[in-house]
Amino acid sequence: MSPSSPRLTDALEGKEVIICAGSGGVGKTTTSAAIAAGLAARGMKVCVLTIDPAKRLADSLGLEELGNDARQVEPKLFEAQGIEMKGELWAMMLDPKQTFDELIARQAPDEESRDRVLENPIYQQISGALAGSQEYMAMEKLFELHTEGDYDVLVLDTPPSRNALDFLEAPRRLTQFIEGKSLKVFMKPTGFAAKVAGRGATVALSVMKRIVGFDLIADLAEFFNAFSGMVDGFQARAERVNKLLAAPTTCFLVVCGPQGEPIDEAVYFHRKLVEAKLPFGGVIVNKVHYPAEELCRGGKADDLPAALAEKLGDEDLAQRVAANFSDYQALAERDARNIEHLARELRATGVIRVPYLDEDVHDLAGLAQINRYLFATGEERVAMAAGRA
Repeated sequence: MSPSSPRLTDALEGKEVIICAGSGGVGKTTTSAAIAAGLAARGMKVCVLTIDPAKRLADSLGLEELGNDARQVEPKLFEAQGIEMKGELWAMMLDPKQTFDELIARQAPDEESRDRVLENPIYQQISGALAGSQEYMAMEKLFELHTEGDYDVLVLDTPPSRNALDFLEAPRRLTQFIEGKSLKVFMKPTGFAAKVAGRGATVALSVMKRIVGFDLIADLAEFFNAFSGMVDGFQARAERVNKLLAAPTTCFLVVCGPQGEPIDEAVYFHRKLVEAKLPFGGVIVNKVHYPAEELCRGGKADDLPAALAEKLGDEDLAQRVAANFSDYQALAERDARNIEHLARELRATGVIRVPYLDEDVHDLAGLAQINRYLFATGEERVAMAAGRA
């Protein structure tokens, strides 16, 4: 990254919704928490949302647990790490099932319809297993919080997934399910559906009931008929969610690692963002090996073994240290090539690089360190990576 690259705060200026997106295992949860903490430190009231069952967000924020309701992080915890918290930082771990239940309750025309859906065995099965439901509920909770207006900024850590596109496709999948032909058959039962939902149960359905333990077809008909009064509300809300995602006050930050595969996935995801006309805010690359010329201000690697031998007084140790440095430099050169390719493909004016740290980030101290890199200038990042700041 060029030392003259702008700060992250420039990309986030005026944003109300920040979505950290990318494939699994690239540090989205840590990045989301660090961004939220950085904005809160600058005087904003921020809420960070995650669907991370491993509790990494709770641990890194010094909280015992997180639930579907936001909890405030004590300012003194960050102040102990040298970060003055001028605003407020809140955090929550989304419960997709509870969020789905709350959405049903809001969309139901009356209490009877609500209870018929929530108590239906079919709903109880699909509310947690429906393809895309986790991703859609993340956006639903995001929309709910944004509509309530209690926070200046919302930061969303997208669900862990092997394919980051699952997040973008979730509304379409759920809408397709709602508008599907099979659902409409049960909503307006005629012909076969009317027969299986009516009194004249066949021997085959009786056998099925004994096998699965409940009357599958009847429960399906009951669920879809109870759900029919909510379809318009779901469709209208999905449209409003999509408008929020495409709004100029929203931005997507692509998070990835410096290896080839994560870089390729980031490029592909960015392309899909552009095709969907969703606002791209920038790219963050985690666990980067900084090139030696940046760390050593142009020092020559050829002189290293002799210089080390003189300092260490042990030629064998000096050779091993030099070999280790050579391996590091090879990784740094690979990372630099990959990041250059990434910046070129994304046409990004600046790529924020967070260095490979000695220890994995699992507490507030590590989060504070990530925070400093994210909100520093390019020159400051190089200085910090070289141990000069």
